[in-house]
Amino acid sequence: MAGTLYDKVFDAHVVREVSENQHQIAVDVHLINEVSSPQAFEDLHERGLTVAHPERTFACADHSISTGGDVRRFDDALCEAQVQLLARNTRASSIPYFDPMKAMHGIVHVVAPERGLTQPGMVIACGDSHTSTHGAFGTVAFGIGTSQVRDVLASQSLVMEKLKVRRIAIEGELAFGVFAKDVALHVIHRLGAKGGLGYAYEFCGSTVERFSMEERMTLCNMAVEGGARCGYVNPDRTTFDYLKGRAFAPEGAAWEAAVRRWQDIASEPDATWDDEVVVNVGDVGPMVTWGTSPDQSVPVDLPVPDPAGAGDEETGWRAAMEFMGMVPGEPVSGTRIDTAFIGSCTNGRLSDLEAVAAFLRATDRRVASGVRAMIVPGSRAVLKAAASRGFDTLFEERGFELRDAGCSLCCGMNADKLVGPQVCASSSNRNFRGRQGSPDGRTFLMSPVMVAAAALAGEITDVRAFPDATPDGGGRS
Repeated sequence: MAGTLYDKVFDAHVVREVSENQHQIAVDVHLINEVSSPQAFEDLHERGLTVAHPERTFACADHSISTGGDVRRFDDALCEAQVQLLARNTRASSIPYFDPMKAMHGIVHVVAPERGLTQPGMVIACGDSHTSTHGAFGTVAFGIGTSQVRDVLASQSLVMEKLKVRRIAIEGELAFGVFAKDVALHVIHRLGAKGGLGYAYEFCGSTVERFSMEERMTLCNMAVEGGARCGYVNPDRTTFDYLKGRAFAPEGAAWEAAVRRWQDIASEPDATWDDEVVVNVGDVGPMVTWGTSPDQSVPVDLPVPDPAGAGDEETGWRAAMEFMGMVPGEPVSGTRIDTAFIGSCTNGRLSDLEAVAAFLRATDRRVASGVRAMIVPGSRAVLKAAASRGFDTLFEERGFELRDAGCSLCCGMNADKLVGPQVCASSSNRNFRGRQGSPDGRTFLMSPVMVAAAALAGEITDVRAFPDATPDGGGRS
């Protein structure tokens, strides 16, 4: 069957044509959380409807959960009510729930791949923007709103338009100190925060082929920050090796049949894409954002750009620079920080912590005085694996807080928040005003290793120039 992976998967899931470009499509896996599901369940109950396929619905409480060691403590009554409602609704509908009190707790976009729920060729929906993460496995995965969460609960399907597909071929060897997060920020910088509107992004090329699954998840996670509805990578041996043996993965003859099916959904060499872009990352350096949108970024060794050259975006650039305290022509490096955050569904996986550990072991420095440095694993499975490698001791000896799993400081919906005009070096995905809990807080996005370097230096710094460090020692993620 000719075509792109997106075409193949979308077309195979069409239930019926609703109108000229509106299609009802079947959803294989529906992931729900405590923030976007309560109203959806309430609407469902008011209409006298039930959950159509609880066995295809999986729940995590991640946004509102405390990472301070006691998941029963909440920042406010709303957070507590949301988590209680999720537990009640999943229990009433027999929906599998990765309970915060149990070992499989974590961020939904970390837990689902760990458990093998995310498999090539699926359509996956979740009431969370960064559902695009699952596209790393060759899925069509997208975030949905509360009313759509209700619709999927009721029918295991969605009505949506078919997207255009942009092929983004990423080529070149990553330089010293450059990680998948830097590649993602570079692509968004080049194509813009709205450049992907109406598109699915297909990531391919020699760089992506060499990426691990966790690196691919980082890349696809950030696709929505470039305006794309979803991003994906064609499944290959790396994908299959990651999935084999996981809890929800097929076994025996079913596994062999699944691999053959997954191989067939990859984009054909003669497929037609709506747009094609080649991105050479061989000369890309560690990236850092300077503004209040993920596309407002620059290599850490280059100055903040002149807004006079931003065209229609000049006014927005000037406002962002004023808020962030940036000066055109001056470097971002040297900006003092109050908080360092390593975690989120973008960079809270084991390979991220491995890279940070390798960096720390190459230097004897500790977290700078006055800086609060937090490492928040994306799941308890990551936390357990990190502890088995001795990372817990290493991180704590160097002044980092190793916390329980959750969204934490990424979203500011729990007790982990910036206070007042604090400055945060963050490995998360968004730097919008107020994103980390304070309307005056300032967020600088970068890779986990860059965050670690900033924590030790007390300011944003080029990890490549850090004394004695080996910033690629733990892998690229």
